[in-house]
This record gives sequence, C-alpha cells and structure tokens, in this order.
Amino acid sequence: MESIQIASTITASRIALGTWAIGGWMWGGSDENDAISTIHSALERGINLIDTAPVYGFGRSEEIVGKALAGRREKAVIATKAGLEWNNGRVNRNASPERLRAELEDSLRRLGTDYIDIYQIHWPDPLVPIEETAAVMGEFFKQGRIRAIGVSNFTPEQVASFASVAPLHTVQPPCNLFERSDDLLASAKQHGLTVLAYGALCRGLLSGKVTATRRFEGDDLRQYDPKFKSPRLEQYLAAVSALGTLARERFGKNVLSLAVRWLLDQGPVIALWGARRPDQLAPINDAFGWSLDAGTMQEIDRIIAEHVPEPIGPDFMSPRARKSA
Repeated sequence: MESIQIASTITASRIALGTWAIGGWMWGGSDENDAISTIHSALERGINLIDTAPVYGFGRSEEIVGKALAGRREKAVIATKAGLEWNNGRVNRNASPERLRAELEDSLRRLGTDYIDIYQIHWPDPLVPIEETAAVMGEFFKQGRIRAIGVSNFTPEQVASFASVAPLHTVQPPCNLFERSDDLLASAKQHGLTVLAYGALCRGLLSGKVTATRRFEGDDLRQYDPKFKSPRLEQYLAAVSALGTLARERFGKNVLSLAVRWLLDQGPVIALWGARRPDQLAPINDAFGWSLDAGTMQEIDRIIAEHVPEPIGPDFMSPRARKSA
C-alpha cells in the first residue's frame, strides 16, 4: 500500500475507504455486519484512511465506522465532514459557526472518539462567508480536537479564501477519468495540499461491471445521474470498453485498475474507494506497482474525447443552499 503525509503528522494510505454507500442512503441500503467487516478488511489490507460524513445515512455511516473501529481507533485515520443539515431526508448546506460546533460534538459521539484526524467542510455555504467558516475550523485545530483541516467541493478561489484565514491540508473534489478537476488538482499541487478524490470509479461506471441494461432501484442516486441514461450511458460504456482494451494490451490490467492508477498518478492524490462488502476491496492491489507513461495518458484522453463528445459533470449531486441564514 502506498502512503502519503498529511499535515506532517498523519500518514495515510493512498487508497481511502469511502463509506457513503455504507450509510445506505442513496445507494439502496446496506447491511451493518457487512459494513463492519468491510472496514476491518480495509484495515487488514493496509487502508487506514476511512472517509465518512454525518449526512451519509443521516448519522448511520459514522455510527457504523465508530462500531467498527472500537478497539482499533489507533489503526485508523478518520476523515469526516460538516456543513450540511437535513430534515425529513431533505439536505441543505449550513456551515454556520453554530452548526459546525454542534456537528463536531455529534460526530465525535457517533464515531466514539475524542478527536478527528481530518475534518472537512462538506460543501461551501453561500450564506456564510468562507472566512467565517474557516475561523471556526481553525479554532478546532488549535484546540487539538481535529488534526487536519479539509474542504470538499470547493473551487480554487474558495480554497484560497479559506486558506487565508486557517491552515488547510486537504481538498476533496469529485475526480475520475470522466469527471476531471484539473484546476483544483493544479492548485493543490502548487500549494502542497493533499487531494482526496471521491467518485474514483464514477459511481461504478469505471468498474467495468455496468451494462446498458442495468437498472437501479429504490433511492440509488444513479437513477438521477445523466451518465446512466441513454444515449449517454452507451457513450460512456463504449469509452469504458476501449479503456479496458488499452489497459489489457499495455499493462495486463483491467479498466478499474487503470482508472485508479490514473488518479494516483495525478500528484498528491488519495483515491476514495467506495465499498460496502469485503469482496469489493479485492481488486485494490492491482492499482499498485506500476504507473502510466505520458503516451498512455494522452491515449486515455483521446479515447474519452472520441466516445464522450459532451461529458457530463457531477453537478446533479449538489445539495441546495438554504433560503436564508
């Protein structure tokens, strides 16, 4: 397992376990025993960074992470978030100082810990100045209640505003072969920030297992993702097929390994690997021990441009802003 330093005091694996699906909400549910076994399996495989958030299952994901890490806390790097609120399943942004202070207490309780390794603002709140939010996060950092500060879904300009007030160590954008965050990646590299890239497999599209006839049920968010609707789905699947051929012919790998390796080769990046069953972690080792040359990077871009002439971003996942503060 490759590792990376964060805030000079944290050694994190370059694959993180993403626990959105473990929370069940928007992924068709999950089984708690499977989820706990998945977290234990991740630790055994050398994955020590566990990324969660209060909104994942409305507290359920954090509670499961807390149960799984009981007696194992020192083996894990916990990354969680703040800045969203919910009511009857409706999610809004709220990064006010009062909300952040309440969320920190709630997350510590659910996770069964007295500190959080990486605490992140989940989404910028247009009703609260970024500098005000940053000041509160800076207080938590000075108090030792959090070991590193991060922001998620921020633009480079918003990152700069935040960093002008408080220490900043990580950024978390959606980033994969189909959803690029080139400006943020460049900014992170320039300013020495670690990138926690979520959606590494583009909600399963880059796993090689999605077919044109696959149907998603219940509250699965892929029902609302334009990439999973015809005719765009067929375009993306054609790109996946061509990328898979490239991976096999040049490296003896599959498209999933190619997608993760591409992310890791972008710089100081950690790839979030979503899983809710231990078997879903099995392919991880295939992403290590090799790298992509410049020619392959160019060929990847050519394949995607050929098959996906009008790429679709992840904007459909953006939560609403509140109507008033």
